[in-house]
Amino acid sequence: MLKISTAPHLTTNRDTRALMTDVIIALMPAALVAVLFFGLAALKVILTAVAGCVLFEYLAGRYWFKTGNTTRDGSAVITGLLLAFNLPSSMPVLMILCGCFMAIVVAKLCYGGLGKNIFNPALVGRVFLFISFPVQMTTWPKPEFLNLWSFDAQTGATTLGILKHLDASTSATALAQGASAEDIPAYWQMFVGYTGGCLGEVSALALLIGFAYLLWRKVITWHIPFYYMATVFVITAVMWLLTNDVRYEPLTHLLSGGLILGAVFMATDYTTSPMTKNAQILYAVGCGVLTVIIRLYSAYPEGVSFAILIMNALVPLMDKYARPRFYGSRR
Repeated sequence: MLKISTAPHLTTNRDTRALMTDVIIALMPAALVAVLFFGLAALKVILTAVAGCVLFEYLAGRYWFKTGNTTRDGSAVITGLLLAFNLPSSMPVLMILCGCFMAIVVAKLCYGGLGKNIFNPALVGRVFLFISFPVQMTTWPKPEFLNLWSFDAQTGATTLGILKHLDASTSATALAQGASAEDIPAYWQMFVGYTGGCLGEVSALALLIGFAYLLWRKVITWHIPFYYMATVFVITAVMWLLTNDVRYEPLTHLLSGGLILGAVFMATDYTTSPMTKNAQILYAVGCGVLTVIIRLYSAYPEGVSFAILIMNALVPLMDKYARPRFYGSRR
């Protein structure tokens, strides 16, 4: 029997629900770190985003698009988790629900549902909130380890926000020591998660644990995350060596912001990423180049969301022109 269906096309005994369950498990370390450092406010954001995405998928699918109940595959839960991971812990509930509506109804169901959407739904919701509510989306509570009741925590700048306002005369040794006039976090703080930022991006360690789990379960391959992060690292390293400007310090760009979160969990989305290896490498390098350009030369300190969405739009072209040549075919 020939079954015709939309992407992704995988040869595996696991169904969509099993794959989504693996992704949810891989996201749990980052969720735990978020609660440990930002308290119950982080848990509120996560639960609101997940519940909002599941609710909108159920209501819109059953009563508007007439696609039935599609919440059982777990994709709405992952969209909610990833949306929450791209928000600060101080985000109001009604604004989170607005992001859930944009992510599920506009960016996913309007295109036909899972497997048919062009853009990553969580990033669409995140960018919508960023453009619509810039003050709330750029208010960053400071982390307080095991202070679960930190609903009214003090706020501060993110690492990339600090770098954005430094000048070239700042000593590069200040970053290595983890202290400067602008209080740049140390490498270990960025690696563990003791720094301001969106819930899911602060701990590189937690995200790498999730990355290792996905590789072990063969849910994703290493190509897109590796080439994405390597591109950002190489470009910033070259600029740093040429200028000795602390704003280009490569490890900071690698460990801070949403680079690892985006490279591992959003750029690898089956539906919105290329299918062939050559196209995946081109896609990842393009994401890395755009991320560096936006981070360093735009008004925004972060560029991962915009970079991935722009490259999502080019995925059909890359799949078309980066197809492998079969043996015996013409060049």
